[in-house]
Amino acid sequence: MDVLVLIGRILFCVLFLNSAVGHLTKTKAMAGYAASRGVPAPVAATAGSGVLLLAGGLMVLFGVWADLGALLLAVFLVPTALQMHPFWKETDEQARTVEMITFFKDLSLAGAALMLLAFFSYAGHDLGLTLTGPLFHIS
Repeated sequence: MDVLVLIGRILFCVLFLNSAVGHLTKTKAMAGYAASRGVPAPVAATAGSGVLLLAGGLMVLFGVWADLGALLLAVFLVPTALQMHPFWKETDEQARTVEMITFFKDLSLAGAALMLLAFFSYAGHDLGLTLTGPLFHIS
């Protein structure tokens, strides 16, 4: 089971780590998009969200307080879905469809991150192939 969980962690984190690289290396370009969505202080928000993605993704990937890392990812995903992908505001059908898909993808990933939070917190030190145990303890 440990290897299967590790493979799942790797596959789960690829998206977040790739996004983190984009947020941190293309901050100004991505901040322009964030500004168009009404994000206050878009450059700082883009860089900050990149750090959040990087920290959460690496924590889950390497199993360093993976429960906290999963929580950080959920904290990123829910506001991002609401702020960046409000499909209900789109009038163009194609744009609405794209934003709806992205909105629900973010919410689904947030749900998966919350399940990982519970999983890592509950399994604790019994889960192998992690560098630390959980920060939180759910029983």
